[in-house]
Amino acid sequence: MGSDGGYQELFTRAEQGDHQALGELFEQHRDRLRRMVQLRMHGRLQGRLDPSDVLQEAYLEFSRSLKDYLRNPEVPFFLWLRFITGRKLQALHRHHLGTKIRDAGREISLHQGALPQASSQSLAAQLLGHFTSPSEAAARAELQLRVQEALNSLEPLDRELLALRHYEQLTNAEAAQVLEISEAAASSRFVRALKRLKKILEDSAQ
Repeated sequence: MGSDGGYQELFTRAEQGDHQALGELFEQHRDRLRRMVQLRMHGRLQGRLDPSDVLQEAYLEFSRSLKDYLRNPEVPFFLWLRFITGRKLQALHRHHLGTKIRDAGREISLHQGALPQASSQSLAAQLLGHFTSPSEAAARAELQLRVQEALNSLEPLDRELLALRHYEQLTNAEAAQVLEISEAAASSRFVRALKRLKKILEDSAQ
């Protein structure tokens, strides 16, 4: 997102109380934020909450906090929005599920509580997409299990890079900033993780 200079007019209008500008700023990123929520929402919440509920909570926080962010924008605008949204999702997790919802064998987040963890099961399902033919259901279930096992064999940082880059569709620069590593390291680790994941799946299919 760079310096976020392309948002300057909307930022100015929003600071002046223009609700349309606030809405436009948020709407530009709604799809990316929804993807993050879908990936990181706990399975037990998916029947109770819709990602739109989380985004509505995030929008209210965004509209209250934008002026404070603009006074000292330490991170790119989208990453700030993503953090707010993740924090709201985390609060909803605690409200509905309590604090004992961690499963160390399935966690892939390195955010130290800033965002809910994305499980290897959730990431595997998103990586595979959706089969529409009932005859493919069994094959999909078997493949998903193999993908989960392959993800679990990767280093946590590499799994998180796959989640950020492949599913959340963050840029390399954004993923590097989220994980607090260099862009060069993020790029090389992402390519390595993709190659390793592919090899594991090829070997398991033999």
